Amino acid sequence: MTDVPIRIASGNYDRVRAIMSGAVAIEGCAVDYLNLAPPETFRRLFEDQEFDVAEMSFSTYLLTRNRFEFPYTAVPVFLSRVFPHSSIYIRTDRGIENPTDLKGRRVGIPNYHFTRGLCARGMLSDEYGVANEDIHWRTGGIDTPGGLTYMRMQPPESIDVQSIPAGSTLGGMLADGEIDAIITYRDPEVFTDKRPNIGRLFPDFRKVEQAYFKKTGIFPIMHVVGIRDELLAEHPWIAANVVAAFEAAKARAMPHLTDLDALAVTLPWLVAEAEDTIALMGEDFWPYGIEKNRQTIAAQTRWSFEQGISPQQFQPEDIFVASSL
Repeated sequence: MTDVPIRIASGNYDRVRAIMSGAVAIEGCAVDYLNLAPPETFRRLFEDQEFDVAEMSFSTYLLTRNRFEFPYTAVPVFLSRVFPHSSIYIRTDRGIENPTDLKGRRVGIPNYHFTRGLCARGMLSDEYGVANEDIHWRTGGIDTPGGLTYMRMQPPESIDVQSIPAGSTLGGMLADGEIDAIITYRDPEVFTDKRPNIGRLFPDFRKVEQAYFKKTGIFPIMHVVGIRDELLAEHPWIAANVVAAFEAAKARAMPHLTDLDALAVTLPWLVAEAEDTIALMGEDFWPYGIEKNRQTIAAQTRWSFEQGISPQQFQPEDIFVASSL
């Protein structure tokens, strides 16, 4: 049988490199693997449906279910996961000392439905009683004008969401004091440049995020893997083979995190950090599949519904390929 040609796009993560290099094969497939930054992958995926298999924003994928004609279905491979506490940046001269001080404030986001924002709002609501409606949301680009423009949606009328002026950036507005905070998927330049009066809401975010995991068991999922529906219909076996390959690639990567022979990452205490993580979260601290992630998936699908991104709270059966459940 001739291998099925497939084009895959994702970030350059340790957990996918064995597939990228060919050391791990996707059985029955001839792989063309593109290494792209997530915003580029998402734009080309959600706007142009360019890839056969691709990393995709979990929250945006939930948005597409029942709202857009989007010819992809996810498998439970979670290429990116991040706790949201580290992603909230504030003016430190506005009396914002704890999450409840965000009530009534103007907070910038690159778009309403991006996954980090979904999880930050869910965490703020669940843990601190800060409702989505308590904040005045402002959308736009973080460091350059524009923002994340794929899959535009109209937020619920009860929530104040407004675009910032064309040509402006949220980082610039934070530095100038025109907004009070930003939630974003990477450090804004005004933070990395150490501009005055800009810091994190949770300066010791590692401690806070560890406590959050201990309490809730939630390790937020940022990105899932999607497979083109036409490919799934023509080759029903392909979902299981894609999942198996990504599991094998992750399994090859994980031992390097605790290998003192030659550190896999340019971080002096990499092994100590990995050992602490295992002590807290278990050996399989970055699990794929449904069962080990059921609690996290339930939280994120609930938040998506509560925040008006999804028309209902989806169950795993609604959003993942049946053969991968």
